[in-house]
Amino acid sequence: MDAEEHTARDPLLVPQDGLSAWLVPMGRVVSLAFLFITAITFLEVVLRYGFNAPTRWVHETTIALTAVCFAFGGAYCLALDRHIRVVLIYDALSPGLRRWFDVVICIVGALACGLMAWVAYDFAYKGFFNASGQFRLETSGSAWNPPTPAIVKAILFLTLCVMCAQFVLQAIRHLRRDPHAEAEHPVQSAGNTPDV
Repeated sequence: MDAEEHTARDPLLVPQDGLSAWLVPMGRVVSLAFLFITAITFLEVVLRYGFNAPTRWVHETTIALTAVCFAFGGAYCLALDRHIRVVLIYDALSPGLRRWFDVVICIVGALACGLMAWVAYDFAYKGFFNASGQFRLETSGSAWNPPTPAIVKAILFLTLCVMCAQFVLQAIRHLRRDPHAEAEHPVQSAGNTPDV
């Protein structure tokens, strides 16, 4: 199935810009991580309670992978412009006012993600370097002791930077769009999405 056929069948899965077009296909890959998480959790249950032989790695791997998937979920929702809106107010606005609401939402979102990325940078830096500035990955301190805290902190920082860029790109897109060319209600809530 090519991209045009896919978006014709599901108009809600249209990337909003070039960055989003790069992120959306990654969503399917990231979603497969949840299958892997389920499989290794099932393995842990069988080994722990069936054979009294628990693993050292499943619990921490599950936590780290889930954190990465949820962090990516924010960028994925933003890539498809499916983030939360109060549609009771939004749908009552005229197309011109709705356009300015979208711009303001994007500016506020960019500022929020930028501030969170600024704070996350310090955590990520400390996850990779000790107090004297030498490279040292932060580990979990468990019996397995993987560097998952450093990896998760770095991915969270990068995801926040990507989301900040996405909000800026969407603000530009909303500023350029013609409010009179859009449909009366361009954004549908999940409960009102027609079957395609």
